[in-house]
Amino acid sequence: MSGWIVVLAFGVIVVLSSAFYRFVLGPMICPPPVEAGFSLDEGELSAARDFMAANPIIDSHAHPGRSFLKDAQNLSFKLRLYRRLGGTFEDRAIAEMDEGGVDAVVFNGVADIQVLTLGAGGLMAARDFAEGEAWASCRRQIASLRALADAGKVQLCLDSADVRAAKAAGRRGAILAMEGADFLERDASRLQRVYDDGVRMITLVHYRDNTVGDIMTGPVGRRGLTGFGREVVAAMNEAGLMIDMSHASEKTTLEAVAASRRPVVITHTHINTPALSNPRFVSREVAQAVAGTGGYIGAWPAGIGMTTLAAFIDRIDFLVDTVGEDHVALGSDMDANYKPVLETYRKMPLVVGALMKRGYTDEQLAKIMGGNVLRVMDATQR
Repeated sequence: MSGWIVVLAFGVIVVLSSAFYRFVLGPMICPPPVEAGFSLDEGELSAARDFMAANPIIDSHAHPGRSFLKDAQNLSFKLRLYRRLGGTFEDRAIAEMDEGGVDAVVFNGVADIQVLTLGAGGLMAARDFAEGEAWASCRRQIASLRALADAGKVQLCLDSADVRAAKAAGRRGAILAMEGADFLERDASRLQRVYDDGVRMITLVHYRDNTVGDIMTGPVGRRGLTGFGREVVAAMNEAGLMIDMSHASEKTTLEAVAASRRPVVITHTHINTPALSNPRFVSREVAQAVAGTGGYIGAWPAGIGMTTLAAFIDRIDFLVDTVGEDHVALGSDMDANYKPVLETYRKMPLVVGALMKRGYTDEQLAKIMGGNVLRVMDATQR
């Protein structure tokens, strides 16, 4: 009888593991091709490529090649499995940037990767950091991202002039960022250290409440932006670091907007409506408050309520209608997105062509596809 129990238990494990891979890990590791939902003729595609050749195309939030997993220690079992099956692949990601005509990408580390796991509702914190662990992880990830530039695979971009120079030279630009400020703990002086290392954007929170503020997923925090968080916002303004409020609770975001003397952005989200609501989306009030600082909302092609690239074009339209063309950018979350409808940079000419087909002028497109990111970089670093 005990032998049958072992066989049965093994069978259950196999079935559950197969289902976990098929429905959770598999789509994350290798997103399946997505239907465009529209068609462009050769003339329309050629016009899109001509526009892209003449204007900087910038993705304001991504994880190309999942560098954040390289040499990461003490990961949860599920993230170790994720890394083992998917690996890191920066060379392929950079090649796809080149093939798709993407000039520069904000390459993000993940500040809380050491303590995350995959739960029923997606990523969540499974434990607290050990002493010094968050700072060591941040240093490792920045070094890994800088190594791409040191090897000549990308050009490190510290300001808007570097982005334009990289484009002129036909090289892919990398703007370094950290998703989550967990590495600060309670030491704001570390902001200057990461700035000196080339980081130009920090997302204040990710998937755990930290010393700066509260997240938008999980139990809704009541603190908002903490006293230390206000110190961080002021120090980021002073250093010239862009403030990204993606993943932050509404209270945290609105208080950061009020505290900042520079533009604030949300690099990858959408706006909640009666027809479609999600904890990772923001209210119209938050989106307009961010736009009021001179910042932007990054259009996010996550497969939440949509399954085609055409639906993503609809979302860009919606954002433009809500906050204006001066306050919309692209935030693909490439290589770490949830069921993405833009699963490869090779499809970027389709995005540009579809927007052109809907009547966007070159001036409007230049803002949405990169100009607004460069403007915020300038305003932050002035």
